[in-house]
Parts: sequence; structure tokens; C-alpha cells
Amino acid sequence: MDANIRIFKTADDLAGALAGDIKELIGINDRKGSVTIAVSGGRTPEMIFPVLAGKYSGQVNWQLVNIFWVDERCVGPDESESNYGMAKKLLLDRVPVPAQNIHRMRGEEEPEKEAERYSAEIMAFTRARNGLPFFDMVLLGLGEDGHTASIFPGNEHLFDTGSVCTVASHPLSGQKRITLTGEVINNAGRIIFIVTGKSKAEIIAEIINEHQESNKFPASYVKPVEGKLAWYLDEAAGSLLKNISGHGDHDSI
Repeated sequence: MDANIRIFKTADDLAGALAGDIKELIGINDRKGSVTIAVSGGRTPEMIFPVLAGKYSGQVNWQLVNIFWVDERCVGPDESESNYGMAKKLLLDRVPVPAQNIHRMRGEEEPEKEAERYSAEIMAFTRARNGLPFFDMVLLGLGEDGHTASIFPGNEHLFDTGSVCTVASHPLSGQKRITLTGEVINNAGRIIFIVTGKSKAEIIAEIINEHQESNKFPASYVKPVEGKLAWYLDEAAGSLLKNISGHGDHDSI
């Protein structure tokens, strides 16, 4: 796999390094007039957002940053499960991002209509490349079933669809979610997986080593068309990658 793999001793070390790298990437890209970032929910952004807010609130030109979401549960913004709600509390309320630059998925709306509306909003506020929206950066997590965004096992066809956004369902709870499609994710300039914990080490090893059965994991289909892919892991998550070329925390995104 052609990816930059960075392994950090602790999750806190990972969060500090990635927050710094995001700050640097924003600084590089804001010379173009705007920076587009799509963020995910889950435990890993919960570590990174406070570092960005606490350390870099005054060091980033937030006026030029446009925040989007990779996926969202179909709940209201004040619900505890809302990806937007988590980002608002830990980051957006603590940095000077203009309100018009915050492009949330409206989980409280009818899912299919919202997927269509959000697709149009993405098209209106991002540049295009290869006939698809282009994000400067997409931050992804990894589920214990190998899903990423809200693309779950059995829905790998969402990496080969003409849609920008679509509606998916959690395979166990049946909860509906709105998600970017794989084609849009793979069209980004930087795609960054952020993964911590021993429970995901085996899946990570299978995907990165391109094992024969790794295609059962949707995350294995994340392959940038023209951009760059990076994995930010703590030692537990990367514990089965000892012989991977590029192991270590010395390379930047």
C-alpha cells in the first residue's frame, strides 16, 4: 500500500502531532483562498479537536477554513450521538470559524432529502476535480468491522457510485446515517486515517499489508486517485506493523 504510516507511542502523542500537521497544512492551503476539510465523528477526533482549539486557535487563519462532515447519524444536533454536536463543543465553539464556513449535515432532516441537499452544498462550496468535489483533507476513523465513514461491510459499492452523498444504515442497530461516498473520499488531496487501540490492530495489518481477504473491509477501498494517504496510529493499533516500510513518527503528511 502506498501510504505514509506514522506510529506514535500514545494516543496523546498522536493527537498532538496530527493537530500540528493539520495546522501546517491549513497554512499551506489557505494561500489558495480557502481550505476544505471533512471531519468524522468517533473517539479519535475527540482527542484532536481540543488540541487544535487549545493550541492553535490563534495560529490558524480560521476565516478561510471550511468544515464539512464525512458522515452523520440521523439525530438532532443537540443529541449526544451527533458528530456535529461533538465537533461544535470541542472545536467550533472555541475557534473563530465563521458560521457560514460550517457546513453541517442536518441529521434531523429526512435522510434522503438531506443527502441530496448536502450534496448540492458540497458542490457549491468546494472546488471540483475529476468531475467530483475536491476536499483538501478528509479525516477518517476505522470501525472494528472495518467500516469507514458510514460505509459498512456489504456496501462496498458506495466506492463506485455517481453520488456525492448517500444514506446508509448501521448493520446492527439499523440507525440511518448520511455519508460521503467512497468516490468523493478518494478524490481528496489528503486522506488521513486516525486509529487507536489494540482491537483494530489486526484489521489495520490486513489492510495495509493488502492481505487477500482485506477487501471485506470497506476501509481497504480508500485509495486516493491523485492525493496522499496517511495512517496515524498509536502503538497499540500499529502493533502488528513492525516490518512496515516507513514505520515511525518522523514523516509529515
